[in-house]
Amino acid sequence: MQATRRLSLLAAFCCLALPAAAQQPAPITAGPRAGVSAEALGAGIARMLPHRAAYRLDLGEARGSGITAVRGAMVFDVADACEGWATRQRMTMTVVDREGQEIETVSDYATYEAKDNSSLRFSLTQTTQGAVSQRVSGEAALQPDGSGTVRFSEPAGQEETLPAGTLLPMRHTVLAVEAARAGQRLLAAPLFDGTSAEGAQDTTTVIPSWTQPSGTPRFPLMSGAASGHMRIAFFERGAGGNGASQPEYEVGLRYYDNGIADEIVMDFGEFSVTGQALELSPLPGGC
Repeated sequence: MQATRRLSLLAAFCCLALPAAAQQPAPITAGPRAGVSAEALGAGIARMLPHRAAYRLDLGEARGSGITAVRGAMVFDVADACEGWATRQRMTMTVVDREGQEIETVSDYATYEAKDNSSLRFSLTQTTQGAVSQRVSGEAALQPDGSGTVRFSEPAGQEETLPAGTLLPMRHTVLAVEAARAGQRLLAAPLFDGTSAEGAQDTTTVIPSWTQPSGTPRFPLMSGAASGHMRIAFFERGAGGNGASQPEYEVGLRYYDNGIADEIVMDFGEFSVTGQALELSPLPGGC
């Protein structure tokens, strides 16, 4: 299964609001904006908050795959480093089949992303049944139009070219939220997150609705925040995300306008995994 890449993508989708704007440098609006205005992009960047989110992972739908249970946990940290974001995601997931066989996967994924979408340092280590099954690390450098190059230290010596318009994970999060706030229903762009040596993937984000706050939220950091469900489809680069091809996988989230994602569904085709936020707390950070 390619679950590690898919689960690691969650690091792109779980973000909160930053401290008061007076404590921050001027908003960074360089790089691809995917139809979002420079002003909205700057405001969205200013809303990102250093935080820690802990999720419980469970089986969603099995769809005849033979999988009878999934159990796991994921902890995601995002720290504000003034001109960039430092993130780390640690995930443990055990899949059980109908014969009772259990397969445990553990991943540790870390990034440093420039807020102007100009660079990404990344590292991913995955173990399966206690043995290292995948390592990916390196650095991506992007031009203002989103084109660029990825140089991998693992696999050593490998390089990939990124197409114009490429978004890095946190930039994608900001633009998805700002598109929803502006009433847009679709965001399409290539995305590179550093969880695979395959380079960027085409993505299509569908935003059915956006709802104003009501009632008492589960966590104080959600208070007064509007929200909406999104579904992000990932396609092999060049396969075409225009409806003519099937996505490799999809991720559904409920986002709040400060970037919180408290509900997650990862659809791998043969089965899906749900994630529910159990803990959410701010982390110190900022300039």
